[in-house]
Amino acid sequence: MREYLLVVLVAAAVTYLATVVARELALRWGAVAKVRGRDVHVTPIPYFGGMAMLVGIVAAYAVARQLPFLSYRGSESMFRDAGVVVLAGAVICLVGIADDLWEISPPMKAGAQVLVASGLVLNNVQFYSVPLPGGGIFVMDELQGALLTVVIVVVTVNAVNFVDGLDGLAAGVVGIGALAFFWFCYQLANVNGATLANTGALLSALLAGACLGFLGHNFHPARLFMGDSGSMLIGLMLSASAITLTGQFPATELTAGADGGTASLLPVLLPVLLPVAILIIPLTDLVLAVLRRAKKRVSPFEADKQHLHHRLLEIGHSHRRAVLVMWMWAALVGFGTVTMSLYSGALVAAVLAVGFVATLAVTLLVRSAEPVDEVALAAPPEELATPPEEGAPEGL
Repeated sequence: MREYLLVVLVAAAVTYLATVVARELALRWGAVAKVRGRDVHVTPIPYFGGMAMLVGIVAAYAVARQLPFLSYRGSESMFRDAGVVVLAGAVICLVGIADDLWEISPPMKAGAQVLVASGLVLNNVQFYSVPLPGGGIFVMDELQGALLTVVIVVVTVNAVNFVDGLDGLAAGVVGIGALAFFWFCYQLANVNGATLANTGALLSALLAGACLGFLGHNFHPARLFMGDSGSMLIGLMLSASAITLTGQFPATELTAGADGGTASLLPVLLPVLLPVAILIIPLTDLVLAVLRRAKKRVSPFEADKQHLHHRLLEIGHSHRRAVLVMWMWAALVGFGTVTMSLYSGALVAAVLAVGFVATLAVTLLVRSAEPVDEVALAAPPEELATPPEEGAPEGL
C-alpha cells in the first residue's frame, strides 16, 4: 500500500508542476477556450491540462518500475499491460492536443478513439470473459472481446468529455472513480489470496494522482482546462484500468467477498459496470439532452444551458458547491458499487441508504451563501461571444 501511495503522490506532484509549463505553452500556441452560449466562464482560459497529466502519469509509471514491491520478479506482465495503456493514453492525448489547437471534426476524433482502443486490443488489453447467472463463465472469442473493449473505451472517453462542464468537475469525478476502483482491485486481490501488485490497481493509482495534481490548478477559479487532451486521456485510463482486471485474474478466482462470504454482486462484472456507474450522471445528462432537443425538434448537437450542472447553479448553488455536489454523487455511485461488490448484509444497505439521503439533501436543500453569476446563467449566446470558456465538451 505504501508504494501505491508513493505512486499517487509522484503523479500528483509532477502533474501539478507540469501544469505551469503546459499553461504557458497553451498561451503561446493560442490553445485557449472560446466562450459559447452554454458556458459559465467569460474570461480566457488556456487548455493543455491533459499534457500535464500525461507527464505526471509517465513519471509515476517510471518510478513504480523501480519500487521493490511493485517490481517483484514476475511483474513483467503487469508493467507490460500498464505500459500499453500509458502509450495509448499518450496517443489519444496528442489527438486531443491537436483538437484543442485546430478543432478536429467529430468523425475524425471518433475514428482516432476507435483506433486507439483497437491498439489496446491488439496488445491483449481487452475483455476475455463475463460471468453468467448461476455461476457460469462465458469466455469470449477474440472478436466479441475486442468489440466490447472498443465500445467501453469509446463510451467512457466521450462521457468524460461530456461531464467536463465546470471547473474541477471531470477531474474530480474521474479521480473519485479511480480511487474507488483502486480499492476494489486491492481488496479483491487481498481476500482472494492473489498478488496485490496488479495492473488495475497500478493504473488506478496513476490516474488518481494525475487528477489530484491537476485539481490544484483546475478547481474554481480555474487557471487551466484539461481540454480534449485531458478528458480523452483520463477517460481511456479509467476504462482501461477496469478492462485489465479480466486479464489479470481467472474469473473463477474472483468470487470471495471482503466479509468472508460470496460477494453480493459478481466482482467480475465490475470492469464493465464501473466506468458506466462512475459516469452514470453525465450519461444520464447526455440522454436527457438528446431527448430534450428531440422534443424541441432541434439538432442533438445544439448547445443549451439546461445540463445538470447548469441546473445546480440555477437552484442556488455556487460554482464550487455545484462541483462538490456532483463529486458527492460520483462518490456515492462509485464507492457504493464497489461496496456492494465486496460486501453484503443489512449494514451495507443501511450505510448506502444514509449516504443517498445525505447527498440528496445537500443537492436539494443546501444553498450557498456565495452569489451566483446570474449573467453567466441568463445571458444569451450572442452576449457571451467574448473570450474563452471552460473545457466543456463540443456539440453537447
